[in-house]
Amino acid sequence: MKPSAIQNKEILIGVSGGIASYKIAELTSQLVQRGANISVVMTASAEKFIGKTTFQALTGRPVYTELFEPQEHHIGEHIGLARRADIFLIAPATANVIGRITHGLADDLLTTLALAITCPTLIAPAMNNEMWSKPAVQRNIEQLKADGVHLIGPDEGWLSCQSIGPGRMSQPDAILKEIERILTIA
Repeated sequence: MKPSAIQNKEILIGVSGGIASYKIAELTSQLVQRGANISVVMTASAEKFIGKTTFQALTGRPVYTELFEPQEHHIGEHIGLARRADIFLIAPATANVIGRITHGLADDLLTTLALAITCPTLIAPAMNNEMWSKPAVQRNIEQLKADGVHLIGPDEGWLSCQSIGPGRMSQPDAILKEIERILTIA
C-alpha cells in the first residue's frame, strides 16, 4: 500500500458556524486515522453547533477559539498555527466567513489565520440555497478562486432549511480526496 499524501501532514481545520459542522468531526476522524496531525480552530458560532470536546478527543490536541489568549504559541496562535500548517481547510465555510476572508477582514482567530497562512487553503461552502445564489456571495467565491483558494462544492441536495438546492457542504469523503489531491501537488 502506497503511503498517503496525508500521513504526517499538519492539517489546520477552521470550523465556522453552520449545521454542517457535525460532518467535520467525521472528516477529522478519517484524517487522524490516515496519520495526519490535526489542529482545529472554531468560531464562536461554530461552538453553538458542535463542542470543542469532540475535536479535542478526535485530535488529541487543544481546540483554538481565541485570538488574544494563546494556548500554545507565545507569538500568537494565528502565527504559530499558520507556520506549521501544510494545508488550511475551512469547513463549513459560511457566507459570513467567506465574505470576511474575501475582503481581508480579520476579527477572530479563523479570519486572522486566513490572512497569515501561506500554505494552500481549501474552502468547503455550506449555506442556504438562496444565500448561495446571491450575487455578493458569488462575487466573493470568484475573488477567492482568483486569489488561489481551492474550492470544493457546495453540492446540491436537501438542506437543513428544508429546501432542496445548491449550498450543501460536500461530504467528508470528497473533502478528504481533495485535501489529498492538493497535498500531492503542493
